Amino acid sequence: MNAAAPRADREAMEFDVVIVGAGPAGLAAAIRLKQVSPETSVVVLEKGSEVGAHILSGAVIDPIGLDRLLPDWRGDAQRPLKTEVAEDRFYMLGPAGGVRLPNFLMPPLMSNHGCFVGSLGNVCRFLAARAEALGVEIYPGFAAAEVLFGDKGEVLGVATGDMGVGRDGEHKAGFQPGMELRGKYTLFAEGARGSLTKGLVARFGLDKGREPQKYGLGIKELWRLDPSKHRPGLVQHSFGWPLDNATGGGSFLYHLEDGQAYVGFVTHLDYSNPTLSPFDEFQRFKTHPMIAPTFEGGARLSYGARAITEGGWQSVPKLCFPGGALIGCAAGFVNLPRVKGSHNAVLSGMLAADNVARALAAGRANDELADYENAWRDGDIGRDLKAVRNVKPLWSKLGLRAGVALGGLDMWFNQLFGFSPFGTLRHGKPDCDTLKPISRVKPIAYPKPDGKISFDKLSSVFISNTNHEEDQPIHLRLRDPSIPVAKNLPEYGEPARLYCPAGVYEIVYDDEANKRDPRFVINAQNCVHCKTCDIKDPAQNIDWTTPEGGGGPNYPNM
Repeated sequence: MNAAAPRADREAMEFDVVIVGAGPAGLAAAIRLKQVSPETSVVVLEKGSEVGAHILSGAVIDPIGLDRLLPDWRGDAQRPLKTEVAEDRFYMLGPAGGVRLPNFLMPPLMSNHGCFVGSLGNVCRFLAARAEALGVEIYPGFAAAEVLFGDKGEVLGVATGDMGVGRDGEHKAGFQPGMELRGKYTLFAEGARGSLTKGLVARFGLDKGREPQKYGLGIKELWRLDPSKHRPGLVQHSFGWPLDNATGGGSFLYHLEDGQAYVGFVTHLDYSNPTLSPFDEFQRFKTHPMIAPTFEGGARLSYGARAITEGGWQSVPKLCFPGGALIGCAAGFVNLPRVKGSHNAVLSGMLAADNVARALAAGRANDELADYENAWRDGDIGRDLKAVRNVKPLWSKLGLRAGVALGGLDMWFNQLFGFSPFGTLRHGKPDCDTLKPISRVKPIAYPKPDGKISFDKLSSVFISNTNHEEDQPIHLRLRDPSIPVAKNLPEYGEPARLYCPAGVYEIVYDDEANKRDPRFVINAQNCVHCKTCDIKDPAQNIDWTTPEGGGGPNYPNM
């Protein structure tokens, strides 16, 4: 991991609490700290160009967290959530049709009654305004690139990355060294597979005794629909086609206000066929005869992609270590069958903040917040995750039909009797170990996009407003540059060129006609910060690190 002791040549700022990431967890923690201890100094670092720029989620939002954090939010004229869920629909799709699953068969926790359809990015912008009004300092455009450690190995804070470093590693004319932000406690709210969180888990052995974290790749578009097709508050999920029975995943289609709708597709990253492309599965899904009519006469407005945690109860690492803690999706608090995590992110931020405030009041600093670790499983977050803990492993082991059916039965048992007949199942392999050699699979052939409902990667990246300073070190780092061509290409067809939803990775042949002399090319400018490469690469050879602050996508209303 990127780790360092404090450096004398960097400017340093001292705070009581440093928070990495201005997502729902980080902002909730900042607000809660100021609510219970107004004199506490709090700073939030955000690598996006503005708060919300890198936030991507469905999103149907359970308001339990917002209601507890800001009980007055519903009456605020600037409230970010306006459309309440009006109808739930669940479908099982086949190639030419589908079956709607009766709502009465669905476990009660799958109901979205009382939830809201809206932009999680806009929720974060709303929370940021509330946090700043309380005195929280928020620095967008500054990426936390290193964790600072003390003599005893305790976390002392973080340092932002240097600005103005060229591709060759030399300082350019506008070079500015990073800044150190030191705190008595540091909360990491980087989201799924954060680069600093990944290093902290390894350094402190936080995953010891836990199941491997599991992930999905969520790909999403924002559309403006033909007014005749728009149904505000309609929430629709599907399983099945275009994925086969052995490949996990599913779709979402959410109608919000102003004639807009979110459509997305989640592919579980434990898939086995290296020729599978999650991006193309999503584009193919939209052409289904039960789906395509919704988008006829509409216009695609934005695109994005993000890895989400799916391991749940079994995979949550130890959350605390000397000087800091993990919160939100950095901790893995997504409820997979509900397709929700923002409510638990807010609750975890509040829980961590309460424990930090008590520690500061007792005169403590840079020690372990053991009470936070001990509290979450017995609280609302733990109850939410425990009830669905077997859905993912059942789906992975038994496939779509049997897995979803038994997962539903398991949720009913938890709802009615408070226990599972399966106990707590294990996940098994990490997602990087599930690919089969290309010689053992049937290659998947995808249709060409029509440019109306289905699209290509490059036009999609364009409307994600992704941008990076081109003359900077490549932030997608290969531990061994020879592996993509020497190992991954012959064994798996180099799956990075397919699992990446932004066209970052390519195999280019110097002798194209005869497919000889291949080279592995990294188009880092295209990166939408989804982290899939860091998760799925079968050699675990790609490390996603932070580029210069402010780089990456700029998502509007996502």
